[in-house]
Amino acid sequence: MSAHKARRVLDQIRGRSYQETLMILELMPYRACYPIFKLIYSAAANAKHNMGLNEEYLVIIKATVNEGTTVKKLKPRARGRSYPIKRPTCHITIVLKDISLYEESVVENFISMGQKINPLGFRLGTTQGHHSLWFAQPKNYSKGLQEDQKIRDCIKNYVQKNMRISSGVEGIARIEIQKRIDLIQIIIHMGFPKLLVEGKPRRIEELQMNVQKELNYVNRKLNIAITRITKPYGHPNILAEFIAGQLRNRVSFRKAIKKAIELTEQADTKGIQVQIAGRIDGKEIARVEWIREGRVPLQTIRAKIDYCSYRVRTIYGVLGIKIWIFVGEE
Repeated sequence: MSAHKARRVLDQIRGRSYQETLMILELMPYRACYPIFKLIYSAAANAKHNMGLNEEYLVIIKATVNEGTTVKKLKPRARGRSYPIKRPTCHITIVLKDISLYEESVVENFISMGQKINPLGFRLGTTQGHHSLWFAQPKNYSKGLQEDQKIRDCIKNYVQKNMRISSGVEGIARIEIQKRIDLIQIIIHMGFPKLLVEGKPRRIEELQMNVQKELNYVNRKLNIAITRITKPYGHPNILAEFIAGQLRNRVSFRKAIKKAIELTEQADTKGIQVQIAGRIDGKEIARVEWIREGRVPLQTIRAKIDYCSYRVRTIYGVLGIKIWIFVGEE
């Protein structure tokens, strides 16, 4: 097996979990998949038997291939003749890690295997502010982060269940959390707040009670406010939900992206880039497709860029959506 054929398969499984890798190798049509499948299966069996690791938490953090020696043979023919046969070989290296032994931030680095920086974190303090404002001691910092995530998940689940909309667009652009000693202020920036409040004016109080029950707040007050966004389709989160709804309904990804770009043009944005990765349109091999319209200067710090990454589950598998929107320069 040549290094080129093995590298074509390894590029598809690098950074993926063990179970997902086995599924991909079973479905890919290349002959190189079977020896790589046996190698990964053997490595996981060794990790389970010798080190007691759980296969569910194994992730392929390294998958490399190098050229080996070329095996030369002679194929005999009639009348004492022969012709040479050259069979290339390769050396494959697979490294598995148990992500349950590491913190969440380290796990994300294992899975992404990239060297790109988040556009929002890159611009903190210049054109971008924090979505959570509170202070905590170092030993309580992780609890505060988990509490913020529970609040956001609880609000999104409630909005998803009670929102009257058929396309599945929740319309939540961002959720800002401000914590004090005796008060937690939550500001929900929504593009379509009428769809949540309409028909049931006490729905905000009901949402507030749900969050208090979820987090068991006794000594701290909770205040939830909803703010309407004037141009909802100028925000990447709402736009990603729109594209996700189109992909679930089996609309062509190019048609969905072009429709999303048309909506952002109405919001007076200066540029947009949309990227979709995965088994697009149900193809067997995953790929990445992207479309850019206008300017998107990612390396300019003074450029105000909104960014989001969104996962959508379809009948073909999980697709990833990334959206960059260039609002303007400050």
